[in-house]
Amino acid sequence: MPSTFHTLEREREFKFPSKTGSNAEELQKLSEPHVESFNAIFHVEGSKDGKGLLDRAVEDISPCVIFDGKDSNGSKGNKLKFWIEEVNVGKPSVMCDGHSKLLYPYECRERGITYKSKMQAKFCWTVNDGPENSEVKNLGYLPIMVRSSKCNLYGLSSAELIKKREDSEEFGGYFVINGIERLIRLLIIPRRNNPIALIRSSFQNRGPTYTHFGVSIRCARPDQTSQTVTIHYCTDGNVTLRFIYRKQEYMVPLMLILKSLVECSDKEIFERVIMGNSDREVQDTFVTDRMELLLRDFKKFNLYNREQCLAYLGTKFHVMMDSPDDMNALEVGKEFLKRVILVHLNDDREKFNILIFMLQKLYALVAGKCVPDNPDSPMNQEVLLGGFLYLAHIKEKLVDILAAIKGQINQDIRRGLASVDFFNLKYIQKVMSKVNVDVGRKMEFFLATGNLITNTGLDLQQVSGYTVVAEKLNYYRYLSHFRSIHRGSFFAELKTTSVRKLLPEAWGFLCPVHTPDGGPCGLLNHLSHKCKIITSEYDISNLPKLIISLGVSPIYLNPVITEKQITLSDEDKTNEDLMEQTIMVMIDGKVIGWCSAKKAKEVADTLRFWKVNGRNNVPLDIELAFIPPSRGGQYPGLFIFTTMSRMMRPVKYLANGKKDMVGSLEQVYMEIACLNEDIVPGVTTHQDFAPTDMLSVIANMTPFSDFNQSPRNLYQCQMGKQTMGTPAHNLPSRTDNKMYRLQTGQTPIVRPKMHDKYKLDYYPNGMNAVVAVISYTGYDMEDAMILNKSSEERGFGHGVIYKSHFIDLTEKCPKGEPNACYFKFQQNTSNLRNLEEIEKAKQTLDQDGLPIIGAKLTTGCALYSYFDETSGQTKIVKYKEIEDGFVQEVRALGDESNNRGFQKAQIKIRITRRPIIGDKFSSRHGQKGVCSLKWPMVDMPFSESGIVPDVIINPHAFPSRMTIGMFVESMAGKSGALHGIAQDSTPFQFSEDHQTAVDYFGEQLKAAGYNYYGNEPMYSGITGKEFKADIYLGVVYYQRLRHMVSDKYQVRTTGPVHNLTQQPVKGRKRAGGIRFGEMERDSLIAHGVSYTLQDRLMNCSDYSQAYVCKKCGSILSPMAVPNTTVVPSKRESVVCGTCNTHKYIDLISVPYVFRYLCTELLSMKIRLKLEVD
Repeated sequence: MPSTFHTLEREREFKFPSKTGSNAEELQKLSEPHVESFNAIFHVEGSKDGKGLLDRAVEDISPCVIFDGKDSNGSKGNKLKFWIEEVNVGKPSVMCDGHSKLLYPYECRERGITYKSKMQAKFCWTVNDGPENSEVKNLGYLPIMVRSSKCNLYGLSSAELIKKREDSEEFGGYFVINGIERLIRLLIIPRRNNPIALIRSSFQNRGPTYTHFGVSIRCARPDQTSQTVTIHYCTDGNVTLRFIYRKQEYMVPLMLILKSLVECSDKEIFERVIMGNSDREVQDTFVTDRMELLLRDFKKFNLYNREQCLAYLGTKFHVMMDSPDDMNALEVGKEFLKRVILVHLNDDREKFNILIFMLQKLYALVAGKCVPDNPDSPMNQEVLLGGFLYLAHIKEKLVDILAAIKGQINQDIRRGLASVDFFNLKYIQKVMSKVNVDVGRKMEFFLATGNLITNTGLDLQQVSGYTVVAEKLNYYRYLSHFRSIHRGSFFAELKTTSVRKLLPEAWGFLCPVHTPDGGPCGLLNHLSHKCKIITSEYDISNLPKLIISLGVSPIYLNPVITEKQITLSDEDKTNEDLMEQTIMVMIDGKVIGWCSAKKAKEVADTLRFWKVNGRNNVPLDIELAFIPPSRGGQYPGLFIFTTMSRMMRPVKYLANGKKDMVGSLEQVYMEIACLNEDIVPGVTTHQDFAPTDMLSVIANMTPFSDFNQSPRNLYQCQMGKQTMGTPAHNLPSRTDNKMYRLQTGQTPIVRPKMHDKYKLDYYPNGMNAVVAVISYTGYDMEDAMILNKSSEERGFGHGVIYKSHFIDLTEKCPKGEPNACYFKFQQNTSNLRNLEEIEKAKQTLDQDGLPIIGAKLTTGCALYSYFDETSGQTKIVKYKEIEDGFVQEVRALGDESNNRGFQKAQIKIRITRRPIIGDKFSSRHGQKGVCSLKWPMVDMPFSESGIVPDVIINPHAFPSRMTIGMFVESMAGKSGALHGIAQDSTPFQFSEDHQTAVDYFGEQLKAAGYNYYGNEPMYSGITGKEFKADIYLGVVYYQRLRHMVSDKYQVRTTGPVHNLTQQPVKGRKRAGGIRFGEMERDSLIAHGVSYTLQDRLMNCSDYSQAYVCKKCGSILSPMAVPNTTVVPSKRESVVCGTCNTHKYIDLISVPYVFRYLCTELLSMKIRLKLEVD
């Protein structure tokens, strides 16, 4: 288990980065769901036609048809048909001196611009179906994902990335918007093409006869956009189909849809639903009774064939579909079925089959023969990938352009403009110029804000919160953004907790540990490190034939129910009888055929054997979910999924030891062992490769997490992302607003195997500290820790903060006026009062008006200066930060044209942060604490071998938290330091049955001449005497958290106040006050310092003086009377307006907010009366 630190290997990789690929291939895979989904927009991996999703989306957009009303072609006039032929996106470039130059992400970060490339569309039109005309139009600049196939960093090796000023292991997956890195977060959505049974009370709100039963299916088109359809059971026997189109809800009788899809008789529908022959007696009257009601109720529509049903649909949905005027009702009906009903299928017969299946499932749900599916379970979910959402938004904006062109032409026709001429090219071009076709700007707004401005809703439940900043606080934080997956902001507002629960179905797909505590708990999860999201397509054209060859009956053959099935009720059937039940076989929501459950299991097992061994072209990534029949369990069937966006994970196929990929739906009904002891011969078919497969990357970094209480591991996942670490290696070319960096990061002695796999030694996150567990001095109570002063002076926990200031002189000039401000520092400036100030400014400013690199900045000193030509003065802007800083970098920023001269600059300031009292530290076990004191080394306790601890923590930190993993790490770190080995801290490797961690590391300590259990005699640094108890002493990896006193301390006497109440404003940056409530008031009284209350709550808050009338007790009635005498009086004359005299007027001190309260009450005719002595 012990390993080396790979120091020389790491040194070699730093000096000679790979010229062919990446040094950390596993790290690159973590952003694959983001990058590959964006690449699929332009090319879908594995697609037969080689087209990308954007091409499919353009093909799916219906042309717009307009008639001018002129009588040359019948009554409607000339027909203009307008459509988008193709959309092309280039690579990011920028014009420089008339030449096009490739644009790279580092330049966008430094200049604060967006990384984007030109987007063009070819618009085509015909008049009266004549010759085709076309024009290529710019659609603006589309933001491009970093390291995608459209990015200029695509395919670069580590060595080439460094030349482009990027991190050697840059894995992309985000967009650079206005210089800020943002990514589209992964969202959980319902599994596509999978009918799920639901029981929801909200269904009853649809109408008086509606029940809470329904079956819903989310259907995905080839371009990944989706449309959800739900069928509802009604108390009068009716079944209604519901869908949402352009944010409007519609209800259609299901029988009308069935009759519109295929030409069929009532008898055929009846038999297909009950799955029997007409000459056989069927015992289940529940379904037959309802089918008779359903068919009888449809007679009222007086529709007798398919054409009549289609025409009826066409008349009802003509306006909704915005169909062309020359399209008849029959064609509109067909278009409606194509664009709205079960859009994942193209054939109407196949749509009919799946609706029959949904109806069967609905009746089984109502009858209690199956349970509802859980929409909150991962088995019924998939992932909304950023690239697919991005494309759906682009597609909608393209549809909006066509709608806007149609609206503009119709507006011209209504106005009766003579210029309307479809044959005139200039008129068409004029119309297109009036329409806003800048799709790039809209996409940039979406990425910058995360807000979705949509007319259709895109079949999603939220309109905001889609994008987040990819913070580089440290590398753990950055990494976790790309593995995080959110349930959706809609669910954050729900009061129920069922959405947040961790379900067994999530094993291996969602990490059970890595979720925040608090508001987002259970909603914001993270993918397990082995979890893969499918982003490619597979050729499955031979799959239906293979399935039918294995004994599945094609769907056009009606299944026959055996005598045994008729005579036995569900309660009397044995498991063998249940396996003879007929079930459906489906591929991606398409019904292929039917067979017995026993046969279906054989088919699933055979297909699994083929896919693992790579036979018969069965892809490894397909999902084979066999749900067996049961008494009141889930609705049975063999469901095969091959689509994108599914979560899959690798497991070992025990039959031959090869890798198999399993999905979240099939896993529930499989026998997968975790450990060797879990394998049951003849039953277990698969096994996890390692028990840590269920954990995320960050959760795997917690050493010996199996020894800790589970909440502590959860806290460490959060704290690991809040530490000061090494956020990146390309710090000189980064311009983040605020960046933390640990100066003295070390590689941990105790670390899991995953640490080396993901090359996390490239980004150290803490320091190895000698930790003594002892109650010493009393400064270690309540989770406080004592820091060795000499350790701190040697660099323990030293960090810096980089802050960037962007300066834009164009903002100093009024809008519309030419630039009159330039960076400059002249000594004859008028606003410098004396020579001393000039000399002071010269210490930090250079002649160009920008600060000297390395100059120390203190509050009030000059930060930069600029010359204003309008006033002829040099103006100096001062440094306003409280902390001293040093100028790290100064950047001159230009633009493409450079016509305006040097107007923008960026100053990076370095602020040193040595650990001080109150700064927060933690171990990797959720044991956080603040530094209470920096104790001199001469007074620190020491061991027999002269070792002085860096950190002292209190023994009381352990009993209630039960973080035994920290004890084990302490022993492992100590033995690792003594023997010079890196200790493996991967969880689940020790057990009481084989070898315990104490024995393993205890033997190592014993071999080095130390106590078996990690205890040592220690001596007091003050008296030199030995302590009566042995002290637990070892090496623990400590993290310095970003929560520092320097960022949070707030002091105020008087300062800015609120205009209305005259009380202090809030906010540290605004020099505001802190909240002082009732509990604080009580504590001050309890301390016996009650007079402090007057100072805090009045004198330093909203102290004011007011006149009061002692007779009537009012502070509002006294009024100042103007002085009418010849001799001016210094004293103000005040008279009570109620008593009409000045005899009883007196001056009192009151909080100003009290006067405001009196005024508010007076407005409601309530008078406050004061009793004044």
